[in-house]
Amino acid sequence: MDINIGISAENRERSAKAMMRLLADTYTLYLKTHGYHWNVEGPHFQQLHALFMEQYTEMWTASDALAERIRALGFYAPGSYVQMAKIAKLQEEDANPPDWKTMVRNLAQGHEQVAKTAREVLRIAEEAEDDATADTVAPRVTLHEKTAWMLRATAS
Repeated sequence: MDINIGISAENRERSAKAMMRLLADTYTLYLKTHGYHWNVEGPHFQQLHALFMEQYTEMWTASDALAERIRALGFYAPGSYVQMAKIAKLQEEDANPPDWKTMVRNLAQGHEQVAKTAREVLRIAEEAEDDATADTVAPRVTLHEKTAWMLRATAS
């Protein structure tokens, strides 16, 4: 069935591909945050364990909204970590978990990267006159910038 939502096929594809990158970065950061939640140790264990859980839960929920927007644009959302790893700018770690302070710094950098990716998606959506994608993404920029700031403050 044809999609007739007031956005050209070319612009829907541009928005969807950009959203796929945001979904991949979000999912990669979700996975890293969840792993840190499981493995954090040190004097701030309880605080960080709870904070990381709050953050990964938020990103898990956001991933669903991002994937559903990709589907609404008429494209398949990446559905495996292999697919996501190919398009994510954010890279996963493959070493033993770092100390708590490095975890916090790594997550701050991860949120900064996701904010940058979201900002790129926002620009593409605006150019494509894709208001729904822009509405989905704009709050992500704010959230990831604020989270990065809070994590930087925690690590200082």
